[in-house]
Amino acid sequence: MACLQTLTKSFTGWVVFCCCCCLPLLLTSPLPPKGAGLASTTHHACKLRKMNFQQPYIRNRTYTVAKMARASDHDTDNRLIGQQIFVNVKENNRCYMMKRIVEIVVEDVLLTEVKDQYPYVEEVAQFLASLTSELSRCKFSGHRENIEKNLEEMKNKMKQLGENGKNKAIGELDLLFDYMENACTDAPKKGGNRKKN
Repeated sequence: MACLQTLTKSFTGWVVFCCCCCLPLLLTSPLPPKGAGLASTTHHACKLRKMNFQQPYIRNRTYTVAKMARASDHDTDNRLIGQQIFVNVKENNRCYMMKRIVEIVVEDVLLTEVKDQYPYVEEVAQFLASLTSELSRCKFSGHRENIEKNLEEMKNKMKQLGENGKNKAIGELDLLFDYMENACTDAPKKGGNRKKN
């Protein structure tokens, strides 16, 4: 019985100590800035590992398909993937922008009837889809109007070009690969500078 009384007194003492000393410290400690945790989560969610882009097999497949499609593309005036896609898009939204572009190219181009025209298209589509899957939690920050406007312009240009628009998108898979690597990894490759041809 004496042991129980001692234990009860000791427990009561700890409860009083915690309520008097620890609780005021917790209540007066500053909170992190609103959205600070979300921003770092979003930033981290918009990053890919560099090693995704360092697989020679898939890089060669992607560049080979692009080269084959460019051979039959005689339109040298238009480009779907270029610096214009980032006009008025903040740097911290560029990976999100590339994720959206890759989703469009995979769904509207690579997984359509053109996949039968070139070898390796399904492998490249599968690889790109795996990247967008890794970026599934990547969200834009701030206003999205400019992002949507640039995406709409790209889709409209592709539509205006008709069947050649899909061919052009395939011919620019190497640019897509490089732009995504630059926008979504910490150590960008210099790519994305292929001359128009």
